[in-house]
Amino acid sequence: MYKKVKLAGIISTLILSASAYSAEMTVGFSQIGSESGWRAAETSVAKTEAQKRGIILKIADAQQKQENQIKAIRSFIAQGVDAIFIAPVVQTGWDPVLQEAKEAEIPVFLLDRNITVKDDALFMTGVAADSVHEGAVAAQWLIKQQDGKACNVVELQGTVGASVALDRKKGFLDTVAAVPTIKIIRTQSGDFTRSKGKEVMESFIKAENNGKNICAVYAHNDDMAIGAIQAIKEAGLKPGTDIKIISIDGVPDIFKAMMAGEANASVELTPNMAGPAFDALLAYKKDGALPPKHIKTESILFEPASAEAQLELKKDMGYECRSPAEPAS
Repeated sequence: MYKKVKLAGIISTLILSASAYSAEMTVGFSQIGSESGWRAAETSVAKTEAQKRGIILKIADAQQKQENQIKAIRSFIAQGVDAIFIAPVVQTGWDPVLQEAKEAEIPVFLLDRNITVKDDALFMTGVAADSVHEGAVAAQWLIKQQDGKACNVVELQGTVGASVALDRKKGFLDTVAAVPTIKIIRTQSGDFTRSKGKEVMESFIKAENNGKNICAVYAHNDDMAIGAIQAIKEAGLKPGTDIKIISIDGVPDIFKAMMAGEANASVELTPNMAGPAFDALLAYKKDGALPPKHIKTESILFEPASAEAQLELKKDMGYECRSPAEPAS
């Protein structure tokens, strides 16, 4: 009986200790927008993770514009928040506003994407996947599938200037560079949206003998891939069969496409970027512990055999499911 009471006391102390460091803590989150199902899930999971820790989370939707993010960050600084989370829409142009946050002694955490600044002390840590590795995993899958056979690839890039787009491109290109039978014949930004992915894919199809010259689509995210699938179908071709589809994010709609035989593989990107950032923030507030400069999340490749199970796992994670041509709101 004494042991049970003692254990209960220890647990209560731990809970109270964690609560003490999160009580009244407010975090401002400058989110890129809601350009994809994955982004919607990241926002939803961030809210859940904040609630778990008793943290007040204020979210500002930048609608994919850096100037809106900078305005939001300045607003958070004026409000005197305890920390600022940023999912940066592009890689550069952050030095002045982050210097303002530093002078206000507000720690900054990056989520999902990286930035280039003159002084790395302007942010505390970045939580993200290894996007170069994601691109390499996608390329390795295609190389294995082709097994020496020739393949003309069209690439749907993410937002111009975004670190994740640059890195996913690099990982794929560097890997296929060693395989002369695989060539990227066209590449263009689809801005991470379904509508733009569909539009760009339509132009690729027209330029390449009604799609007959295209062996595979490599999309920097699933939403652009889903837009491409629609364009391929409208051209009278079979996505997943006539043209292979490989993309990144692991959103529910790509697993639905796999189950329909219209997509071949996706490299999953976890939407839980905020959880590790909140933990790092709480540790810092508690005893000044500095986190590693980069906290990496896991990336796993999934194929159709896993689609149904993955769809079930993700059903309550806040992903938005849209029709292929529907733009993000």
